[in-house]
Amino acid sequence: MIGVGKAKQYANVLDKPLSRGRQEVSLSAFAFLFSELVQYNQTQVDNIAELERRLEDAGYAVGARVLELLCHREKGNRRETRLLGILSFIHSTVWKVLFGKVADSLEKGTEHEDEYMISEKELLVNRFISVPKDMGAFNCGAFVAGIVKIMLAFLQ
Repeated sequence: MIGVGKAKQYANVLDKPLSRGRQEVSLSAFAFLFSELVQYNQTQVDNIAELERRLEDAGYAVGARVLELLCHREKGNRRETRLLGILSFIHSTVWKVLFGKVADSLEKGTEHEDEYMISEKELLVNRFISVPKDMGAFNCGAFVAGIVKIMLAFLQ
């Protein structure tokens, strides 16, 4: 019995701690699942605006679950109330959990005083999607916009 250690046994899955565990997902698995999500929603809609809205709704649902998990792990039940603090949390912590790296930049807008932009040069959800010419204005970034939207709604 070499290499066999004592493994902690839990009677119920709910008794297991919320440990970090392995945080990586195969990039090819993510690309395949996201591509299927886009294709399925594309068959359900008539125009690009509706497709982007459905992707945003899917991102909203994913973001709610990620936010709940991150609040338990990272925030220590502390609620951020400043807009810049919330955006910094999204820019660094949330982006790193979702995409494996911090977002490229967090910039203050020039047109409005309370306008900020989280910039990403090559957004992961756009990397594996080829957009046909008839759907030229379509952007899969709507999925990420839904994630950010729920974070801003609940953290403020």
